[in-house]
Amino acid sequence: MIEKLEMFVALANERHFGRAAERCGVTQPTLSAAIKQLEEALGVQLVRRGSRFQGLTPEGARALDWAQRIVGDARTMKAELRATREGLSGNLRLAVVPTALAMVDRLTRPLLDRHAGLQVTVYSRTSAEIRAMIDGLEADAGITYLDNEPLGRLTRVPLYEERYLLLTHAGSDIAGRDGITWAEAAARPLCLLTPDMQNRRILNQHMADAGAEAAPRLASNSVLVLAAHVRAGGWDTILPHATAELFAGDGRLVALPVVEPDVAHLMGLVAEPREPHSPVLSALIAAARRIGRQAGLG
Repeated sequence: MIEKLEMFVALANERHFGRAAERCGVTQPTLSAAIKQLEEALGVQLVRRGSRFQGLTPEGARALDWAQRIVGDARTMKAELRATREGLSGNLRLAVVPTALAMVDRLTRPLLDRHAGLQVTVYSRTSAEIRAMIDGLEADAGITYLDNEPLGRLTRVPLYEERYLLLTHAGSDIAGRDGITWAEAAARPLCLLTPDMQNRRILNQHMADAGAEAAPRLASNSVLVLAAHVRAGGWDTILPHATAELFAGDGRLVALPVVEPDVAHLMGLVAEPREPHSPVLSALIAAARRIGRQAGLG
């Protein structure tokens, strides 16, 4: 039954029989047969079928909630039993908004240094995608905005406050300044993250509050693309302080505080509220709490 529920969760996540079968490491006929057997065992139709996947039935949507709980609990049980035998091991899957990627090592390096059997996979995702990945059991935890997103019942651990710097070329006309206002920043030749990113929506709001509006000619979901354009000259971007300082470290780029007002947004770790957590996730949450306390947020 657990194996069939795993396949059902995979199908709901992928919304495609072929991709779900590939994820589960089985053939498509095997997955289809498992879903039909699950429907027969439960006495309801779970999936609308046609020439391709057409979604879940109302009963299927309700069953998915139960399937995610059961599969999640089963995975936690296996991980806990493995930890008693092998110590902390397995693969920790962490989904992170792009603007927080520069600080992920503060969480992951201590765990990797301490536990030789642990592996970590980091995904760069939007805040909405992070919530969906955790709900769908595709990620164990995420790092995202805590004060600007609907997070439901997710476990939340504050990590740090995100403040903003304008990144400009060292040879630009404003490189020698101590700071720049939001209104002035909006008038610069900006390249910014795409509108689906929470960071971009935050920047737009702060500029609007200052009576201005940015009109970037270039947008990307990658901060690397933005920094590369700034380094080439003629462009500026606005990034969180940890990310901006990472790129400004070689002297070719300069980071200026964006002020009037000096704003901050709370960033943190989010995870499924279901307890007990797996040993790996428990260790991650403990590490996040230590970082939060060091930042005065505990």
